Amino acid sequence: MAPKKPLAVIKIELEAGNAAMVDLGKALGPHGVATMEVKRRYDADTARHAGEIIPAIVSVYDDRSWDLRTTTPPTAFLIKQVIRRDGAARPGHQSVATITARDLEAIARRKLPDLNTTNIQAAIRQIEGTARSMGVRVTR
Repeated sequence: MAPKKPLAVIKIELEAGNAAMVDLGKALGPHGVATMEVKRRYDADTARHAGEIIPAIVSVYDDRSWDLRTTTPPTAFLIKQVIRRDGAARPGHQSVATITARDLEAIARRKLPDLNTTNIQAAIRQIEGTARSMGVRVTR
């Protein structure tokens, strides 16, 4: 049996445990994937993170089969959860909140599997850069 050929790799960001069919249909419909099956699997895989935005990668193959892999929430989303507001309208000119080093470390530990490093200090620096670009001050 010949290996499956990948036709498309689709990246989607949906609400955990409650994926919107409209968004799934827009992303997966053109590829002929059974969106209801993807929704059920996504909702089951992400149910424990309800209320968060969980990205997923759907690989679609030539026989219309598919694989689903979820990742950690976006860094900006996790920072917004900690500061309980949106980032600055003019980052670098405005500061909207302050985040502690402990909060940065907690976010970095959660994001570590999806970052391009295995070093926790490097991961913290990446998270810190995202926070600064959102207009969030970091206290040590």
